[in-house]
Amino acid sequence: MTQPDVSVIIGAYEAMPYLVECLASVEAQTIDPGRLEVIAVDDGSTDGTGECLEEFAARAPMSVTVVRQENSGGPSGPRNVGLGKAAGRYVFFLDADDRLGPEALERMVSMADKNGTDVVLGRVEGVNRTAPKSMWGKTLDRTDVYSSNIKFTLSAQKLFRRALLERHGMRFDESLWTGEDALFTLEAYLRADGVSVVADHTCYYLVGRDDGKHVTKSGSYTLRFDSARALMKLIDDMVPAGDKRDVLMVRPFLITLLPQFGPKFLTDSEDVRRTKLELAKPLMEAYWTPGVARRLKVHERLRLHLVAMQRPDLLLDVVKFVKEKKQAAAVLEKRGTRLYLLYPHFRSKTAGVPDEIYRAEAREASAFDGYRAAAANTFLRRALRKIRRSLPRKGFGAAAA
Repeated sequence: MTQPDVSVIIGAYEAMPYLVECLASVEAQTIDPGRLEVIAVDDGSTDGTGECLEEFAARAPMSVTVVRQENSGGPSGPRNVGLGKAAGRYVFFLDADDRLGPEALERMVSMADKNGTDVVLGRVEGVNRTAPKSMWGKTLDRTDVYSSNIKFTLSAQKLFRRALLERHGMRFDESLWTGEDALFTLEAYLRADGVSVVADHTCYYLVGRDDGKHVTKSGSYTLRFDSARALMKLIDDMVPAGDKRDVLMVRPFLITLLPQFGPKFLTDSEDVRRTKLELAKPLMEAYWTPGVARRLKVHERLRLHLVAMQRPDLLLDVVKFVKEKKQAAAVLEKRGTRLYLLYPHFRSKTAGVPDEIYRAEAREASAFDGYRAAAANTFLRRALRKIRRSLPRKGFGAAAA
């Protein structure tokens, strides 16, 4: 048999009736069935998921392998089983709740082949749930994790060149109960010889279940800290200190860690608040830098600064303010080139929070009337003015000659 172009790996647990549409979307793909294989792993379902997969295998025009196993407790195990059996040049991870868009696999394989890229992102749309948006501005033949917004979509539903995964022995971390896909995908981005983005065609539909369940179990808040810790360590291990590392660190701070200090923090018990701050403390000490801080909005930076300071008393005031969705008042200084947002405890001597924490960067400040960006290089402009003043005035030089 010739090697298939793509292996679709489906991990399925209690996936009925959503699995029916998921499999129909695979069968409807325009890629030649001979170029496609499906490896489906039933992770101990009791609702007919396994039987549905076997029925599909018996009638589907492409090669289908069904594995039935005891429940592993999360999506990593089934995905790793599928990876171990995959033979395709590429692999695509499809959740049993979700479905592929028309032509998705054909378009993504073509994009990877045309550009020689190792990872391809296909546009995602949400059905009864939200989906990431910031990375779909335009189709990109070749990009990377630093110069695009792909770091804000770290789910596993992407096309990966299997040779990349095998070369680096990449598998999903089965010790993580949430965020395991983020760890896997970010490592792939960092190791990839280029990433492509298909933004002009919906390749994947992220489906929200009516029963509120999903393949990934929500679990305890402590699992979110495990996820943040693992992702920050990966970035620290793979990217030298500096701007590039700071760019990537924004993601776990903003998406994984900060929500633990959002509105839910107000209703947490004192014990939970204390535990959250204790769990955050070593992460803040190891990875929170001025370069990360300046890439955040003021209220995001302020909350994380207060987490770093271990000041829940001040943090609660800020979280309450943010929850009420008030627009913080602004004060302009330095002829309009500095704008501070007056969140709680601004210039409070007892709080002792530095002014710089409240200072809006140009992107956030530009929404306010009266703000003007400071010169990109004030020192250079001053030096040029001095040089001009030192030059002979017009006419004087000519008279001297």
